[in-house]
Amino acid sequence: MMLDGINLLAVLAAAIASFVAGAAWYGVLGKHWMRAARLTKEQTRPSAPLFAGTFLCQLLMAFVFAGLVYHAGPVTVANGLLSASLVWVGLIATSLIVNHRFQGRPWSLTLIDGGHWLAVLLVQGAVIGAIG
Repeated sequence: MMLDGINLLAVLAAAIASFVAGAAWYGVLGKHWMRAARLTKEQTRPSAPLFAGTFLCQLLMAFVFAGLVYHAGPVTVANGLLSASLVWVGLIATSLIVNHRFQGRPWSLTLIDGGHWLAVLLVQGAVIGAIG
């Protein structure tokens, strides 16, 4: 199904894949992230509404990102990965750096969260590029 050049199946697949990638990322780095974010295990208890909201945000991100990839030229894995890298460097990393510096957060938190968003965008770019 297409919507102005956006393949909705690719969007759904990208959202699912990036959600799984995020779960794996924080599954491995969760303890380091909690320490860097100055949070306790009790403060970070997962819940169904939290996961649902996170997935909906990933779905919206994948939809918007698919539109960006579509407008960047041919929808290919290479263009998806390049678009992901550019969005991450120009928008995500810069925003995290500014916010975390003003919040007095450690660089380790910026690296963990920034790496997560890079992984999310790369996964979404690859899936959108592969499926179209």
